[in-house]
Amino acid sequence: MRVVLPLTAVTTAALLLVTYTGATPAAADRNPGGAPPLTKVSEGDPYADCTIGARSPDSVVYPGTEVEPYLSVDPRDPERVVTVFQQDRWNDGGARGLAASWSTDGRTFHRSTLPFSLCAPGGADFERATDPWVATGPDGTVYASGEGVDFTKSTRSGLLAATSRDGGRTWQNLTITHVDEEPFFNDKPSLTADPIREGTAYQVWDRLDNDPPGPSAIDGPGYISVTRDGGRTWSRARQFVDTGSVPNTQTIGHLIVVDRHTGTLYDFFDRITLSDDLSTVVEARYEVVTSTDAGETWSSPVVVARDSSVPEVDPNDPAKPLRSAATLPSPAIDPKTGTLYMAYEGSDFSGGAFDSVQLVRSTDGGRTWGSPALISPEGVPAFSPSIAVDERGTVALTYNDLRFLRPGDTTTLPTAWQLATLPHGDLERRSERRISRVFDWLRAPFAGGYFLGDYQGLVADGKGVRAVVTETHSDEPGNRTDVYTGSFRTK
Repeated sequence: MRVVLPLTAVTTAALLLVTYTGATPAAADRNPGGAPPLTKVSEGDPYADCTIGARSPDSVVYPGTEVEPYLSVDPRDPERVVTVFQQDRWNDGGARGLAASWSTDGRTFHRSTLPFSLCAPGGADFERATDPWVATGPDGTVYASGEGVDFTKSTRSGLLAATSRDGGRTWQNLTITHVDEEPFFNDKPSLTADPIREGTAYQVWDRLDNDPPGPSAIDGPGYISVTRDGGRTWSRARQFVDTGSVPNTQTIGHLIVVDRHTGTLYDFFDRITLSDDLSTVVEARYEVVTSTDAGETWSSPVVVARDSSVPEVDPNDPAKPLRSAATLPSPAIDPKTGTLYMAYEGSDFSGGAFDSVQLVRSTDGGRTWGSPALISPEGVPAFSPSIAVDERGTVALTYNDLRFLRPGDTTTLPTAWQLATLPHGDLERRSERRISRVFDWLRAPFAGGYFLGDYQGLVADGKGVRAVVTETHSDEPGNRTDVYTGSFRTK
């Protein structure tokens, strides 16, 4: 779930100029360009009969939809894969529940349910769930996290965690790591398994304080909870990124990456300051804080890049909002050199007209950062970057863009997932390939915009990278979306 923030207005004239006239591949192309085909991981609907969670008569649930996926691979065996995703999205927040799929060969996937909502067998006492995340530790322990949300019996939001010691088949140690009622709201949790400290994982999120409720003031510092015993227990949640010195400031998108050689933790996030009436963004910038003692203490923040993202909309019909990864950083670290990278949506290369995929890097442990580089094609709106760095230092990014959109087409929004690779981060050696079929974004469930997810997933898997993405179906109204995964060599 993501609290919707006001964004800088974009002129209709500028948006209508955004088109790309490349040839449109066949929509049924399941194996574009000879790339390894993606495998569907979201078979069936475990929550189809659940009637819990309606917020109001206007609440609409989209059965059979799977959105906002993430994934992990076992560092000891890259064929052991776990993906997680929202199942049955609601239009006004969250989903009926979260689900997982697991594989022991990287090709055949089996479903399991995450116990994060009342729709799931043995699930936590929350009406809905959202923000799925998963990570696998060096001993093979799989950690899953998410957020539980109530709307009817109370207004609660809680951070949830569970573990699996059989590769995602079953889940134990269900823990509510933190819970609040209005005027507090917890948002956008992520989870990182420490790659060198066995049994250690970090859950981070922003905790919004809108007291009193209404358009008066807001505060949103970063919070953390840590397990050091393989997910059996979690520490009491505590603030680790402060926003109190600047009124009406929140953070969002906290995500930790870890340097395997030094053990240093880097937490990336977006810091957003709003006007007094909370109607406009005064300033937004990505920052990073570091910890050299496994999360006990943290540095002061360092600015990584300006958040120049603008509203995500259909360029041919700006009245149709899209919902993607604006305001959410996607960081990664080179496992050999420690070079840090962050991918994000920004409008620096379009003069503020639309978002592209941008990349910044730091070669000195996050103390200084270079200027943004353009990764997606010039002149084309692009969305939802995910980044990973493989063992050879090749930087890989997935994203979707609108290169297939024709001028004047207001009935469909063709898009596809692309994979860009940069050996050692070298922009001059950048290559790109399409890894999905072309599909219609406007078939996605509508939840504050046409919604594939606030994020997708990409991880290094020992052979290259493995991606997990959402695609829509144009001819299946009862099954608007599915989640797919594939492994790709990066040489």
